[in-house]
Amino acid sequence: MSEQVVRVENLRKEFPGHRGAATVAAVDGVGFELASGEALAIVGESGSGKTTVARMLMGLERPTSGTIEVCGRERSGRPSTAERRRRAREVQLVFQDPFLSLDRAQRIGSAIETAIRLQFPVGRDELRRRTSELLEQVGLLPRHAELFPRQLSGGQRQRVAIARALAAEPSVLVLDEAVAALDVSIQAQILNLLSDIRESREIAYLFISHDLAVVNQLCERTIVMRRGKVVEAGATRHLLTAPAEDYTRRLIDAVPRPGWVPTRSRDLAGA
Repeated sequence: MSEQVVRVENLRKEFPGHRGAATVAAVDGVGFELASGEALAIVGESGSGKTTVARMLMGLERPTSGTIEVCGRERSGRPSTAERRRRAREVQLVFQDPFLSLDRAQRIGSAIETAIRLQFPVGRDELRRRTSELLEQVGLLPRHAELFPRQLSGGQRQRVAIARALAAEPSVLVLDEAVAALDVSIQAQILNLLSDIRESREIAYLFISHDLAVVNQLCERTIVMRRGKVVEAGATRHLLTAPAEDYTRRLIDAVPRPGWVPTRSRDLAGA
């Protein structure tokens, strides 16, 4: 049986209400486990709480209550600098828009080298070797190391973001709408890349998305969230073919297909 690398129990996050109104629970009682080498999706419409879950896992938001364990250690309190670096070796995040997450004034090779140096005391030759390996692993050429983010396509920038995240050799990769901004053909390339990486590394994915068609290509299990709560969870194929909840069926109906007509957001909200 695979080792559990993430365990979340009864997670809750409250935000202050507007102008003194009552607090709002963006996440309410969420729990799940993620095994080493597994891909788990959290899906839902905008405002469902899925990204807030990811931000709490990364330490970018503090839970109001509940527990988060990563690699057998509970994440709580304000970590020291050394603890933050240790946590970064456990979990890394890939954002939706790599152009915003990459330093526009830093060459690609330098960005990856910086990520390596933050975690590992390596010499110059080893640093260059690891950088070249990471570029190759994400399907980029050595010449790309000398380029700036503005000189790359959107798909290439996302490959760089993935390489930079992998530089820390994490146990878990959190992908927050990581292909949502890409064309469909480029999405397929990045999803295939992520599948290949998972085959070559013992790495787990937590995939945050609103798109069940994308999730179906990568994730064995899926959690469906609505208004901060988990409304359905199970094997991805089962959820897609026999959803138990009307809300999940509406998400499935929103997946583009021949003759597709977009589902209005208010239709989902009223599900």
